[in-house]
Amino acid sequence: MEITIIGAGIGGLTTGIALKKFGHQVTIYEQAEHILPMGAAISLWSNGVKCLNYLGLTDQIAKLGGQMNNLAYMDGLTGEVMTQFSLHPLIEEVGQRPYPVSRSDLQNMLMDEFGRDNIHLGKKMLSFKQAKEIVTVQFADGTQVQTELLVGADGTHSSTRAYVLGEQVERRYAGYVNWNGLVEISEEYAPADQWTTYVGEGKRVSLMPVADHRFYFFFDVPLAAGLKNNRSHYKTLLKEYFAGWCPQVQKLIDHMNEQKTNRVEIHDIEPFAQYYKGRVVIVGDAAHSTTPDIGQGGCQAMEDAIYLSRALQINTLGLEDSLKRYQNKRNERANELVLRARKRCDVTHMKDEDVTKQWYEELRKEQGPHIMKGIISNIIGNPLD
Repeated sequence: MEITIIGAGIGGLTTGIALKKFGHQVTIYEQAEHILPMGAAISLWSNGVKCLNYLGLTDQIAKLGGQMNNLAYMDGLTGEVMTQFSLHPLIEEVGQRPYPVSRSDLQNMLMDEFGRDNIHLGKKMLSFKQAKEIVTVQFADGTQVQTELLVGADGTHSSTRAYVLGEQVERRYAGYVNWNGLVEISEEYAPADQWTTYVGEGKRVSLMPVADHRFYFFFDVPLAAGLKNNRSHYKTLLKEYFAGWCPQVQKLIDHMNEQKTNRVEIHDIEPFAQYYKGRVVIVGDAAHSTTPDIGQGGCQAMEDAIYLSRALQINTLGLEDSLKRYQNKRNERANELVLRARKRCDVTHMKDEDVTKQWYEELRKEQGPHIMKGIISNIIGNPLD
């Protein structure tokens, strides 16, 4: 089948690779002139890694992934350990190590695997229309293509989603701003093989190891949306927001590179059930835009890729039937994880002060099983279990 994908992010690229594995002719169109990753890195939990393993990328993703052996929560103000434990019981239960990875590294690997000759940059989709068994796509440069299936992997601001749903859905502000980047690993901030999170006052600072002796770091601060964004002020602002916090956090702020740090106002979208209309189908953030609070956004896009490609391969009652099966398999799980992330977001970022303070107390008593059980519940139920 001739398939056109709009969007060359993680969801679009993974879907393209999966569809090509089953013999489809796939072309990806991306509106950006240059591929710029949205964020410095991504935590790929075991379900996302398994999707890449299934696509034959086991060795490639292992090279990009950081070795994350332990997990710890720290009191952000004192620097004291609240809880610290090994992730090996989790890895043994689910059958695959998680990998924090640089988004740039991951995107380049996926583009190489898909084939850069079939990725067209600077192609902004203006409109499309369906007629019988063909979708005609019109681009801003005046060109058009015809395709048998249009896959919308065009992210949280998706125009294909608006078509599928018959309306444009408003994003919901989650109530916090996230600064993220990469920094050379140093024990001054955290152990090199540990996912370390400093928490307090409804804020958090987190570090995860990625390849090439680097930490992926991020700062979360509950703030109003729409505040001024000036890169040259990032350190000054973070020093204000984290005044009185422990030396590890202060040193991280001192050593971060403002010009290579990203600032994101975190949003999600209210879950919905409809993922296709005719010969147009949506995947990734276009279908289930989530906050990053349980690390499942990219993983769910990868699960979409596997489910969609398999639905088209193994069902023989026609395209409509295959797309309906993809939709009905995916929407319940993906939407549940959007709501779990929202709930986790509210606790972490002190939507209710009493609830968050209670969580801090629970962390001080935690020995690992409760947190790992929660992470495992997000991982299981993926298409490759």
